[in-house]
Amino acid sequence: MKKLIDYINTHVLVKVTPLQGASVITRIIAGILTSKAIAIFIGPAGLALIGNLRNFVSSFQAIAILGFYNGAVKYISDFKDDVVELSKTISTLFYVGFTSTILVSFFCYFNAQAINDIIFPVYNNYAYIIKIFAIVLPFYGLNMFSFSIMNGFSKYKILIIINIIGQILSVSITLLLIYQNKLEGALISVVIAESLICLITLVGIINRRSLVPLIKVNSISFGFLKKMAPYSLMALFTAVALPLVAIAIRSHIIENVGYKDAGFWEAMTRISKYYLMLISSIMALYILPRFSDIDDVKEFRKEVFSFYKTILPFLLTGLVLIYLLKPFIVTIIFSDDFKPVEDLFLWQLLGDFVKVLSMVIAYQFLAKKMFWHYILTEAFLVVILYTTSIYFIDLLDNVKGAVIAHFVSYMMYFGIILLIFGSSLFRVDCDKT
Repeated sequence: MKKLIDYINTHVLVKVTPLQGASVITRIIAGILTSKAIAIFIGPAGLALIGNLRNFVSSFQAIAILGFYNGAVKYISDFKDDVVELSKTISTLFYVGFTSTILVSFFCYFNAQAINDIIFPVYNNYAYIIKIFAIVLPFYGLNMFSFSIMNGFSKYKILIIINIIGQILSVSITLLLIYQNKLEGALISVVIAESLICLITLVGIINRRSLVPLIKVNSISFGFLKKMAPYSLMALFTAVALPLVAIAIRSHIIENVGYKDAGFWEAMTRISKYYLMLISSIMALYILPRFSDIDDVKEFRKEVFSFYKTILPFLLTGLVLIYLLKPFIVTIIFSDDFKPVEDLFLWQLLGDFVKVLSMVIAYQFLAKKMFWHYILTEAFLVVILYTTSIYFIDLLDNVKGAVIAHFVSYMMYFGIILLIFGSSLFRVDCDKT
């Protein structure tokens, strides 16, 4: 453990503060409490529907803000001392983002029944949930615009505090809605939770009110949009494609195996998300900014293998412990009704291990804006994840096919990543001969 802490302290470029640790822990606890409430008051079948709605919401939220967030943070940070360029940046982000969000809201509102039929197979009475989502979506867009400004101006402390307060507020409302309205309450909480944080964010952004005069229609810059395009398209592709594939897989399980089994797969996916949250946070804090600074192949290779040597033993140990403790984990997070989830752990854990192996290297796509490499490899992952899931689910006539497909897909994805970066990672330097 000391080795891990030393690595984080010496390598992570943005130091991990107690607040950041508290934010991650809050998210995990909020997720576990929500999962427990769903298990008690709704059950596996309801969890499957909630999973479909959650994937739909995340995809359309990304579309609404055009995948602007990461690029927005970068350019606001770059231009924070240049009033003219900053005005172009935030004006373009605000007006283009606002227009996009409104258009997506109208689309969802007036196509609510059609969307309902896609994400709620068999159930046809939740179109009003989609309309609620459409109404609150602009508040989500405003929230992300405010977040990008605070992040760009390095207001990390207040940003983390807002996230923590937002998580507490969201989980409190979610638990209340689930207790009072069961499944419908859970569905409503999914569509309003992120937008509610806007109320807190506006308080946090008030000390940046001097920026408001800089938001002008005549400062909209199409040149800035062109610079943003690679960031936006890369962010959009993953944020939209993977959730939509998850909906397709889950719907296939519902139609061919059953609602409960789809709920078991969603439960396994949630558990996976909880234990990968910490490792994902470390990679976002260290790998991406570090790779952005590296222009030398030897340094890139050194950083990849340094991460592998230090972090992976702890990850592997943690995954083994999770596998051994799976009966307790399922009971604590969910309930005895979810006992079949235990059969899904092995393949999910193996897939997640390979996923981390590949993610470490694949961050180079984002760091160096390797646009087509990123898009093509992600497209390959999406296609292979869907096709192998359908194949193995139908072959086994069991939800276990989905987790086997998870492992197979990431093994193939990792293979593609190694083919692309193999010469950088494994070549012998000529100057040593």
